[in-house]
Amino acid sequence: METGLLTLGDLLPDPNTGICRTESERHRTLVEQGVLAEAIGMDAIHLGEHHGSSYQLSAPPVVLAAIGERTERLILSTGVTLVANLDPFRVAEDYSTLDVLTEGRAEIVAGRGAIYARTFEIFGQNPEQSRELYADHIELLLKLLREEDVHSAGLRPLNGETSRPRPYGELPVWVGGGSSTASVDLAAKLGCPLMLPSVFAPPAAFKPITDRYLEEWQRHGHAGKPVVGACAHTHVANDSQIGVKQFGVWYESYWSWVLKLIKSYTPDSPGIVFDYEALQDGPAIVGSPAEAVDRIEAAKEFIGLDRMIFMFDLGGIPDENLYSTIELFGKEVIPKIQ
Repeated sequence: METGLLTLGDLLPDPNTGICRTESERHRTLVEQGVLAEAIGMDAIHLGEHHGSSYQLSAPPVVLAAIGERTERLILSTGVTLVANLDPFRVAEDYSTLDVLTEGRAEIVAGRGAIYARTFEIFGQNPEQSRELYADHIELLLKLLREEDVHSAGLRPLNGETSRPRPYGELPVWVGGGSSTASVDLAAKLGCPLMLPSVFAPPAAFKPITDRYLEEWQRHGHAGKPVVGACAHTHVANDSQIGVKQFGVWYESYWSWVLKLIKSYTPDSPGIVFDYEALQDGPAIVGSPAEAVDRIEAAKEFIGLDRMIFMFDLGGIPDENLYSTIELFGKEVIPKIQ
């Protein structure tokens, strides 16, 4: 199983001290995490994308290019690229440029981003068209990456255009989704790998999703086994109880902010209550390295994962705590799950 590091780049103060990084410091932390991910033996770095909020990552291909200059083999990926909001021609240009600069290490995880509906307003779009925009844009993006002289009569019309530069190799595009069957069916139809939004629910909740994905994959006549990924909020410490207590402060701060953000961007979204114990039993992996290995192996076997990405960076966690838990994960967990 491949492993990766995920960060969304939230800019929050440490709830223990009130200290908050500057925007420059925050972006440097993102680059350092990529360098560290390669050093501890991970396969990929995944950067999120948000607009108009305290999530600092609004230009992931730029930050990925900086990481690419300081790494040699790391897959430079996203989590997720907001394909519904962005112009697919521009996305093809940006990530193909990253691909040629790094000789074939670029990757895209394409998402709809519907949980933050106001993003569509920022880009002058109607959020009620999110599904239609997403399907249209991702299909056009795939054509642009794979073909020249592309024509399209969809929402983003093209008349025989070729995006430049061309990708260095076959630039992989994942579909990020699983909260609805529409994204799963789209991934299967297009023959794309599927990245599950598993920070929101325990692995068991996604078993029906992966079963459907496999069925749809086979129905569309694709060869081989489809590729599935998942993600988890993660924190490990040598002493499990200390790790759980320590991470709980940052985690509660992060979730409190996220839930307010979702409500401000999507006022009619259902309310969610922060329940640390339930999250530990579900989507979050918190505890000792041995406990983390057990949780990861269980999810890997239950869902059939090909890649799992881990998000350590959230809630204003200071750099020293962030880097130490990533290093411990690399030393004690990664060798036992790959």
